[in-house]
Amino acid sequence: MNINEFKVFNGLDPDIRAVLLCQIRDLWTHGSTALEGNSLTLGETKFVIEEGLTISGKPLKDHQEVMGHAQAITLIYRWMTETLTTDHLFDLHRAVQNQITLDIFKPCGAWKREPNGTYAVTADGHQTFIDYAAPQDVPLLMTAWLAELKRLSGMELSESAALDAYAHLHLGFVHIHPFWDGNGRMARLLSNVPVLRSGHLPVVVDVSQRRRYIETLAAYQIAVGGLTPKTGIWPRTALETPFCAFCHASYASTHHLIRQAQEQQAKRRYPPFSPMGRGAR
Repeated sequence: MNINEFKVFNGLDPDIRAVLLCQIRDLWTHGSTALEGNSLTLGETKFVIEEGLTISGKPLKDHQEVMGHAQAITLIYRWMTETLTTDHLFDLHRAVQNQITLDIFKPCGAWKREPNGTYAVTADGHQTFIDYAAPQDVPLLMTAWLAELKRLSGMELSESAALDAYAHLHLGFVHIHPFWDGNGRMARLLSNVPVLRSGHLPVVVDVSQRRRYIETLAAYQIAVGGLTPKTGIWPRTALETPFCAFCHASYASTHHLIRQAQEQQAKRRYPPFSPMGRGAR
């Protein structure tokens, strides 16, 4: 399919479809970059993408992140009918990480070369370290992840099943953490591929839910433990339920934009003033 075949486009005029796609692009870009600390507002994000100009007083890297994410969305749409490979992921990473990096251990468009991890605070108030997959295990794990992406992308999923697929892929990707940086943005882009290919608009995580998002992911990763080729990527699928629920709740942002578009279309069908209607004197 292509982007003109999204199910919600049925009955919408071409210009309303185009506006809805731009709104989704801006919300998707703003939400995903803001979750990582980008300081641009939604309005500033729209301005930067559409006008190509900078916002006074805002860091250059924030503008680069926004432009890179918007370009990454374009690539995702361009690849709607393609089977995604490692090379596709590397191209997408180069779009997301569009800043110049001189450190050979922080490659753009290649798997990480050093271990990476983070720490979280558990529900009972203890700090604990979360170790992501070892660099030497990434190629094999990501081959398995891409196979799951291909499987889910080849199915026609209901909206609910598509959101579950998004959550499943998202959890696996960020738990591997295959790149030195940009993993969250990459996960939020790539995990939407089955959603889009089933004819639905993308899942967008609102920055207002940042704390819940981070804590839900961390709780899952702590409970599952480290990943290796022996454990596989999803060793305890029953633990995916809280993040699935979070993703379903997050889809309210997309539903809101869809309703706006449908309401705008309805206004065109029923003009408020007509020589034969209530507006006549």
